[in-house]
Amino acid sequence: MGVIILLLLVSISVAAIFLGAFIWNVKSKQYEDEYSPPIRMLFDDAPPKKETTESSK
Repeated sequence: MGVIILLLLVSISVAAIFLGAFIWNVKSKQYEDEYSPPIRMLFDDAPPKKETTESSK
């Protein structure tokens, strides 16, 4: 019976830590960017830079 109470206390404390982290992230405006995630896939990657050497000129 004591193990069940210990597991309940541990699971509730872990859940409270995750809830606190989530609320802290929301208050620090971590999830405020609503524009770029749907649009990001439309942007092309930057083309690779071509290296120029003296022999190719």
